[in-house]
Amino acid sequence: MAVDALDAKILRLLLEQPRTSVREYARLLGVARGTVQARLDRLERDGVITAYSPLLSPAGLGHPVLAFVHIEVTQGHLEEVADALAEVPQIIEAFSTTGGGDLLARVVARDAAHLEDVIQQLISLPGVVRTRTEVALRERVPHRMLPLVEAVGTAAGPR
Repeated sequence: MAVDALDAKILRLLLEQPRTSVREYARLLGVARGTVQARLDRLERDGVITAYSPLLSPAGLGHPVLAFVHIEVTQGHLEEVADALAEVPQIIEAFSTTGGGDLLARVVARDAAHLEDVIQQLISLPGVVRTRTEVALRERVPHRMLPLVEAVGTAAGPR
């Protein structure tokens, strides 16, 4: 699953120009279209590329409030609570964690009152012992992959 310098260049183009064709990527990189396609296929197969989809803004969808909710779960109920979380549309991500809780959910809401309603819904789930919520005030570093791609590509060198 090694990513070399050419893979990193392809991934950079994919991140910066996601609606560009494989043919155009090949032209920009000065390599054959088949080479780019083969690399993309391998990166998908290896799990480096996991999806092709637009990035959507929860705020743009009317949910500007972002909170991180730590959820403590009754022992032995992690899977069923995780399955129940997947049914709540305002939970846009959830992870099993170590530390102060068993799960960490990224929750969006229309406003503070709506966030309270979502949290009350979470508290009422069977297997949830307690929650602790932290509201995000401002995004300081947006979700990004390009710096990591560049670091990995630079470290790998050409293949």
